[in-house]
Amino acid sequence: MNVLRAQPIRLGLAALITASFVVGVGAQEPQQPMTPTFKTTVDVVSVTAVVRDGKGRVVRNLTREDFQVYEKGQPRKIVDFKASDQGPISLAVLFDVSGSMRGSPNMVAGKKAVDHILSWVEPKADEFALFTFDKDLRQETPFTNDPATIHTALEKMTAIGVTSLYDAIADTAKQLGSRPSPRRAVVVITDGIDNASQLTPAQVSGMASAIDVPVYVIAVVSPLDHPGGNYAVPGANTSQVSTSLGNLANWTGGELLIVSEPAGASLAARELITELRHQYLLAFESSKLPGWYAVDVKTRHRDFTVRARSGYFASNRPYS
Repeated sequence: MNVLRAQPIRLGLAALITASFVVGVGAQEPQQPMTPTFKTTVDVVSVTAVVRDGKGRVVRNLTREDFQVYEKGQPRKIVDFKASDQGPISLAVLFDVSGSMRGSPNMVAGKKAVDHILSWVEPKADEFALFTFDKDLRQETPFTNDPATIHTALEKMTAIGVTSLYDAIADTAKQLGSRPSPRRAVVVITDGIDNASQLTPAQVSGMASAIDVPVYVIAVVSPLDHPGGNYAVPGANTSQVSTSLGNLANWTGGELLIVSEPAGASLAARELITELRHQYLLAFESSKLPGWYAVDVKTRHRDFTVRARSGYFASNRPYS
């Protein structure tokens, strides 16, 4: 099935998460935004983590003793731990309706990807909302338990305008950060083009990771442009998409998937929901000094890889 995952590389930065799906080279550490407009004030830092084995399968049934947490390279004690396959999911679907999607097969493919995602949710328990963006972000539907509401809104969408992809991700993550469920994610459907954002991928990833909102990106491309696909033309390359969006997703604890066929979209949707259902929740005490702190979550098993957010903002208020 034509789903392209990012291959792991070593970035040599303690601030970055050891992840199984980092894409591209020349990545930079997530940046503290110039004005952290939606940082979290915490005494205890909670981190959701997904663990996969050497074959890419989600790992379950790990214990607190299997994990190690490092803050700026220093080990931190895990003060709380939960491993549960139960609990509702909050999804914010962010759909690209910019001009580059207009009249493109990618628009149809993107809608199909959302259909696949909704087929795996539990309507009575999970909640989801639909956002669209070109230069501006719009909430097409409020958070709901009714998939039909999303389907209706999808059919009415049209594409026009320039693309502020990274700005839209930041604003959507901010809105999702207030949802009650810890099993939450922004799911971006896009062709990966950005030509109008004010924020950089590193700034956006710093914002989203600070509130523990993973960003999953489903990049829809033509089969001719899908490297490694059955119909890819010689020289097919999505490096610009995979480098920027892949690093952004990885830093937040999410993932980039590049799809060009319905089967690939279906697989991506199923694995995304599976990850959110089988997360580990860890907590450790926040640093007493304000600022940005890089976090690295690992397991004691060499063949296992962990995806989790890359850091957090410590409180600006004094501690007693």
